[in-house]
Amino acid sequence: MALPSAHDVALAAERRTAARLLLAHPLVTSHGPYSDTFPLIRRHADWLAQRFQQVFGYRLLVEASYARLFKAGLGPGSGHRLERPSTGTPFTPRTYAYLALALSVLVTAPEQLLLSQLVADLRAAAVDAGIEVSDTGRQAERRTLAAALRQLVDWGVLAETEGHVSAVAEERGGEALLTVDREIARAVVAGPLAQSRDGADLVRRAADPGFGGSRTYVRRRLVETPVVHLDDLTGAEREWLRTRQRRESQAFSELLGLEAEIRAEGIALTDPDDELTDLHLPGTGTVAQAALLLVERLVDRLRPEDPGHPAVGGRLVIGVPVPDGLLTELLDGLVEEYGRRSNWQRGLLEDRDALLAAVLDLLVRMRLVAPAGPVRADGHGLPEGYADAAPDGRSVTDVSGARGQDRTDRTGGWVLLGAAARFATTVAVTSRPEQSRASAAPPADIADHVTEEPPR
Repeated sequence: MALPSAHDVALAAERRTAARLLLAHPLVTSHGPYSDTFPLIRRHADWLAQRFQQVFGYRLLVEASYARLFKAGLGPGSGHRLERPSTGTPFTPRTYAYLALALSVLVTAPEQLLLSQLVADLRAAAVDAGIEVSDTGRQAERRTLAAALRQLVDWGVLAETEGHVSAVAEERGGEALLTVDREIARAVVAGPLAQSRDGADLVRRAADPGFGGSRTYVRRRLVETPVVHLDDLTGAEREWLRTRQRRESQAFSELLGLEAEIRAEGIALTDPDDELTDLHLPGTGTVAQAALLLVERLVDRLRPEDPGHPAVGGRLVIGVPVPDGLLTELLDGLVEEYGRRSNWQRGLLEDRDALLAAVLDLLVRMRLVAPAGPVRADGHGLPEGYADAAPDGRSVTDVSGARGQDRTDRTGGWVLLGAAARFATTVAVTSRPEQSRASAAPPADIADHVTEEPPR
């Protein structure tokens, strides 16, 4: 077989670079932070549009000044939330409301307008929509509005011609002149808004893979989430994946440069270049360090005995129920052992409930821990009319009870998922050179063996 030419290798590399950028940043502008790669997207626009449509059912729109990849949802609990860049604080429902109201105004706004006029138009749009907007004179409300407008600036919907949108958060209500890109404003929303009855219905409808069915949904799930456990899929989806997982692994490697890690309990796509993720574990900061240490303790305490693949007579274990009180017990121990010596945030050290909530939030988003309850394999969160059963006569892995069936119907419980074992750590505490005996205790060095993380 002939080896690919240097031209073919370079062509594939360009297309892979463009595809990876769009996957990680579905809105790329010619003047934004990724402007240097934007010409590649335009050069390969037809090929990229065809591949994204064939593989994921995603629509790609490439214009002279921007490219927009219209992704689809994955169902309840699988969204990628927006955060304030300065603090990492997730957007609240209030922030999303301001964001939606601002977009509704900007799609028909003049090319330039004052910040004060945008705020007035936004409030009028809220009244028309029957949405109650609190007094924007309050400091907290002004900051929330500023966060929504800042997101629009980051997307390129707004440009700060004179002044800054953060002026809306000032005590006396500062002013700014804004330039509006109505085309980008129209391209931001990807979900089926017109057909949806409410927010929950929108989430369900957005997750409908349409004509592609199981094939399209599984591919989306693999590339958009850190790990896919088998009970994250319906019977039809598991059957499709079982017969094609090796072929799909090769396709993801060629298209996006991702490597598949296939286990009895599920599959993860890892990125050797560590670029395609919006989550970091291992990571820096109090929450990431505490989460990594907590996972190590949970894996050590709850590791199941003799798990295996059902195809060879083994017992499939996707998750293990976490005993009541164990999370608090282990976190308290970690705070005493490492937290105070590692300069963890004082506010979180003093508020253990807040620390535990933040740690669990990260672990849930990483698909290492999950709330006990129904899963997609049980029919949870499926769009109306979606075919979830495997075709007659097709074998499918039985996942019933694989998370500990005795806890799945309870509320408030937690399950440690199989992928958590991959993040077990090794902890070493080291002293600084020539440290005086009278000095304070040294900080803990937290080292681990994990150098890759799954993509978003």
